Amino acid sequence: MIEISKLSSIYDVRSLTEENTDEILEVLKDNPQFYEYSDAEPTKQQILSDMYLLPTGTDMKDKYYVGFYRGRELMAIMDIIDGYPKEEVAYIGFFMMGGKFQGRQIGSTVIREACAYLKQIGKTTIRLVIDKANPQSTHFWNKNGFVVFREVERNGHILMEADKAL
Repeated sequence: MIEISKLSSIYDVRSLTEENTDEILEVLKDNPQFYEYSDAEPTKQQILSDMYLLPTGTDMKDKYYVGFYRGRELMAIMDIIDGYPKEEVAYIGFFMMGGKFQGRQIGSTVIREACAYLKQIGKTTIRLVIDKANPQSTHFWNKNGFVVFREVERNGHILMEADKAL
């Protein structure tokens, strides 16, 4: 079980719910480059869908859809699946920084602290998928120590599965 408040010692981490849809939408719209490489759109319906999207074999109790706040301002959104695809792995299904917070090492700090905490609770690996066409995303995850181990095609997109050993 993940204690979300321990994902960061710098930022306030809170569960995001349907009540947060408007502020989540602001963050998504503040990062239009992501949507240039995705079939998704920054809409309330997409947010609600993502809040409940689960990989096969997981349950809502394994899912943590959280926001990283500085004061009252939502800076980043992270979707973590605990124990997927194996118990010792945490899967980041989605991570996005608000555009005005990018390029200031805040995202890397969030990832570094989350990884440290997940290691502390016994996770050995963090896994995620990167859209190969998105150079910003590819650079960010490579810079933060994630290594691509396989490419897969999904709905006309080449996705790179990557992980980071903790």
